[in-house]
Formats: sequence, C-alpha cells, structure tokens
Amino acid sequence: MIRTSLFIDTVTGTGRGVFTGEDLSKGTLVEASPVIVLSKEERILLDQTLLHDYIFLWGKGKLQCCIGLGYLSLYNHDYQANCEYEMEFDEAIIRVTTVREVRKGEELCINYNGNWNDTRPVWFDQGKGK
Repeated sequence: MIRTSLFIDTVTGTGRGVFTGEDLSKGTLVEASPVIVLSKEERILLDQTLLHDYIFLWGKGKLQCCIGLGYLSLYNHDYQANCEYEMEFDEAIIRVTTVREVRKGEELCINYNGNWNDTRPVWFDQGKGK
C-alpha cells in the first residue's frame, strides 16, 4: 500500500526522494511496503554493489537484509526525520508513518539509524551527525 498522494521527485545532491501531494497528520500511514528478504550470504554480495545503499538490515540479529518494494528504498535520510519506519518480520513488511504534521510538497524522510530522531552519524556521514 502506497498513499496515492505520494510522488517521486529529484532532490539536489541526493538523487530522488519521496514527496507528498497533500497535508498529512501526525501518525498517518504513508506506505506499507512488502520486502524481499535476503540471506546473510546474499547481503555480503549486495554490500559489494550499488544496491548496498538501498537495503535495510533485517531480522532480530540484523544478519539478513531486505530490499523494499514500492517507494521504500527512495526515502532519504534526515537526523530529524518526519517519518519513522517499523519492520514487521513475520509479515515481511516495513511500514512508514509520519511522526509529525507534514505539509503538501514536503519531502518525506526517515532516519537510517532506525529511530526518527537518532543523531548518531550514519555510515555515509561519519563524523557529521547533528
């Protein structure tokens, strides 16, 4: 499920991003994305490709990874994200929900650390955190 008001647009410096064409209230489910779960061995192979930047660590021990279908892999990172994601391991789904009100035309971002307001530097931003 992808909210019908979402769209993809170009973001200077990062490529593509996910945007909303309507105002969204806090707590709005914007996407429930099915994922393709890959093994620990497949993850090692993916880490050697461009897909490394688009996968999510998966499972309780984070030994596996997954590729999100829908728009999931196109949400950009923000240390003070306006959305959060929740992994449903049994259902093989990741849900994206707003954590605050989001205005029409605003980019929807998640925090790649897993918590929407976690300021620890992420792998591509070492030493920069906020």
